[in-house]
Amino acid sequence: MTSPVRINLALQGGGAHGAFTWGVVDRLLEETGIEIAAMSGTSAGALNGAAIKTGLVEGGRQAARDKLEWLWEQIGALDDMTLPVWMQAFLPEPGLVSKSLEYSLPYVMGEALTRVFSPYSSGPFYRNPLERIVAQFDFDKVCHHHGPAFFVCATQVRSGKIRIFNEKNLTGAAILASACLPTLFQAVELPDPESGEIEAFWDGGYTGNPALFPLFEAKYPDDILVVNINPLHREAIPVTPPEIQNRINEISFNSSLLRELRAIDFVQRLLADGSIRSGRMKNVRVHMISDDALMNRLSVATKTVPVASVLSQLKLAGRRAAGAFLDNHMDDLGKRQTADLRDMFG
Repeated sequence: MTSPVRINLALQGGGAHGAFTWGVVDRLLEETGIEIAAMSGTSAGALNGAAIKTGLVEGGRQAARDKLEWLWEQIGALDDMTLPVWMQAFLPEPGLVSKSLEYSLPYVMGEALTRVFSPYSSGPFYRNPLERIVAQFDFDKVCHHHGPAFFVCATQVRSGKIRIFNEKNLTGAAILASACLPTLFQAVELPDPESGEIEAFWDGGYTGNPALFPLFEAKYPDDILVVNINPLHREAIPVTPPEIQNRINEISFNSSLLRELRAIDFVQRLLADGSIRSGRMKNVRVHMISDDALMNRLSVATKTVPVASVLSQLKLAGRRAAGAFLDNHMDDLGKRQTADLRDMFG
């Protein structure tokens, strides 16, 4: 019997659009020829990673799929997930839902209020809405030595530096910190994994979305599969205030990932021309699953406001994208890179 191909997963953050990652991993977990060796997640990617790890430790692949479904039920996909696939065609197109929400009066007023009031304005009435969900994770399982290694990225507020939490120091507070958008949530205070001092943390997307370097250790496989949520390219120039703000956020949250991918490409070229002796540095193979066409039709509105029909369709889109990747590149895993980094930076 052939051993499964071991890969690392890099799970990007993107608010409720992380339901796309749910669909991708749901499909990957059906593939017995693939084993997840390690994961790095930021924001929604950290929540997805915690669900995956918990399920794999509890009962394997199906348990991980069930845990992901539970997570997104909690976030908001309550009604549509039980619909058969054929009914999804009759749901409103996600882009239309996103645009309608983006220009709705309540959403516009809420966005305006974030420019005037901070999350600290609510005083003793403040509560992070994700806290209820994260508190239900069993961190003995999230941090268990069995199953894939798991890394979570957050941004230290005072220094602006990246911080990586792993099984030694990963808590519910670290997950909340990784998903802490400062205009919506109060900074999360917890011990800094490097200094041990109590520090404030914001969303990890500012410094690593997701962080790839923890996956470079020799004990992990060479293949890193990035599940990309924020579109790298938009054909249309943003002209309205919401479109401009949305693209600023996408560029900001992709910049750290692009820096690491550029570094990987640089090392690959040095190894290829013999400037670095083979074995001195890891020759990482990058793969990517995304649906930029869908994400270009969506906006920040459906990132911050979970809409059941959109979450359900994002899951289906993720499953389709993962299925297409497996159809085209399953035989490439463990052998050759499928992401064209040269073209990405050209």
